[in-house]
Amino acid sequence: GKHQHPTQALLDLYSIWEEKGDLNGLHVGVVGDIAHSRVCGSLIPALKIMGCEVTVIAPPTLLPARPDILGADHVTSNFDEALPELDVVYMLRIQRERFEGAPYPNLREYNLLYGLTQERDRLMKPDACVCHPGPINRGVELDSFMADHPKRSIILDQVYAGVLVRMAALYLLLGGSNDGIDA
Repeated sequence: GKHQHPTQALLDLYSIWEEKGDLNGLHVGVVGDIAHSRVCGSLIPALKIMGCEVTVIAPPTLLPARPDILGADHVTSNFDEALPELDVVYMLRIQRERFEGAPYPNLREYNLLYGLTQERDRLMKPDACVCHPGPINRGVELDSFMADHPKRSIILDQVYAGVLVRMAALYLLLGGSNDGIDA
């Protein structure tokens, strides 16, 4: 649907867990086009269930009318202020196809205020990781340095996990079983 993306949330939880070893107590920042994101509708509640603290970071024009309904712990428009506190920086794609007229002046200005760039790398915790549901608008949400960062970016891990998680979900939905394994 337009407001949920459950398999994306599952693969994101798995990818973050693989990277961090535990989800409980992590501070996750979800950054970008919150108002038009299907990912937020599933990811934020899933993160909360798993014990994460969640901060939503976006320009006011890209927030829903009631951001509190998402269940995030914090809402801010100041990316640079929030970034040093985050264990996971989850960048969202600008959903240009889902609205008419840009709710921000231009993509360059959006990148200057909300893009995860090499310059912002210095603001991050040493072990913070970067996620993105794809496809990436390089130079908008992320520059190539951050998208391809060998230690921070787990985006390719998310892509791989997406195949596995969706295969498992389809298998179970189509009547798969545990093949006689006793629980």
